Amino acid sequence: MKYTLVAWMRDKPGVLNRVSGMMRRRNFNIDSLQVGHSETEGISRMTFVVDGDDRMVDQVIKQLRKVVDVTRVVDISDRPAVIREMALVRVATTPQTRPEIVQVVNIYRGDIVDVAMDSMVVQIVGSEDRVDSLIDLLSHFGIQEMVRTGRVALLRGATGKRTKRSTAVWKAQASNGHHAEKEAQKA
Repeated sequence: MKYTLVAWMRDKPGVLNRVSGMMRRRNFNIDSLQVGHSETEGISRMTFVVDGDDRMVDQVIKQLRKVVDVTRVVDISDRPAVIREMALVRVATTPQTRPEIVQVVNIYRGDIVDVAMDSMVVQIVGSEDRVDSLIDLLSHFGIQEMVRTGRVALLRGATGKRTKRSTAVWKAQASNGHHAEKEAQKA
């Protein structure tokens, strides 16, 4: 089974290397990994997908929490979430195939983001299934090049909202480390 995990970490050099090194040393297989800035200054958000069982995922979470600059880890696999992936696909075209490719891309609500005489670049954003399905159709025309982001995810509705207290905790964690929640609670 594939699990979607989200980790927040201080935005410092070497943190991603420590996280990926820990995963490699423990033989955890990462299907996809995406890292970017979060809504909190100084904190990056990593969304990654691991393939395994419940026991393995528990071990991944425990090991991630031991990494010094990781401030929080959440398994959102069974929680209501908005999960998306983006892909850019360069597809071979001819004057005869171009209209058909445009029609397929429109059906999937994708975008043509670049056009050349012999190819076009298609952008698709959606669920993994939707991205896979469009890529499968485009493969019949000849995929020349492709890149995918992997999953990005946010919890749905109120479960994703932050309170003043949680924002204070996050800011404290960003500057002080793992034990900052207790300090923020005292304030």
